[in-house]
Amino acid sequence: MNSLRIFLLFALFSVSLSHEPFNSHLLPRPLILEYPHESSEEIRLQCTSWRFGVEANNLGPWKTIPVECAEYVRDYMTGRAYEIDLERVANESAIYSRNVELGADGNDVWVFDVDETLLSNLPYYVEHGYGLEVFDEMEFSKWVEKARAPAIMSSLKLFEEIQNLGFKTFLLTGRRESHRSVTVDNLINAGFQNWDKLILRGPNDHGKQATLYKSERRSEMVKEGYRIVGNSGDQWSDILGSEMSLRSFKLPNPMYYIP
Repeated sequence: MNSLRIFLLFALFSVSLSHEPFNSHLLPRPLILEYPHESSEEIRLQCTSWRFGVEANNLGPWKTIPVECAEYVRDYMTGRAYEIDLERVANESAIYSRNVELGADGNDVWVFDVDETLLSNLPYYVEHGYGLEVFDEMEFSKWVEKARAPAIMSSLKLFEEIQNLGFKTFLLTGRRESHRSVTVDNLINAGFQNWDKLILRGPNDHGKQATLYKSERRSEMVKEGYRIVGNSGDQWSDILGSEMSLRSFKLPNPMYYIP
């Protein structure tokens, strides 16, 4: 513990002498600089608080989960708690959708994100530390191209109910247009059928933050005469920005952050 404190103090002292402005998000930050009792219960409570901050959008940008929370995030993502949280979001979404009065023109839309909303990339993140590693786009693309991501079952049930109620279903994903074919195959193999639109990043969207990209696509929907009544996503960037839906639903995801 003393060596950890000395390392952190040295790192902060070095930054203070640097001529470059300090950016705390360049490197993973330790969640707990000093454990009051150095107990597993204290770590669990701190990690629970950190995850609450993630889901409430109270944290600044972050690139990896705290090292101290590796076991906590693993246990959450592979345990019953994650399933319960997903089911809670789906159930509340379904209750809301049943009470929406749809227009006669068929232009009421529910927007769904894909990754960690309809499809689960947990098999990939099991091999990559549940968010401990900085995101590697090339490695993730290799996983996407396998088209093996399983359905999030509570989301599949919601998706089917939304369609049966008469909503149009638009899938708005941060995946690249070059992954359209494998994404379609993966969705179909996972049980998703008959969506109305699948929107992926085109060449002009590369480099855009997700909030801007998805806002622009939603604006296009509205200009085309659609009403965005519901929106489901695991990132705040899926649901914030311009042309937000009448109601949005945030699925849990403590593994990564997309601005």
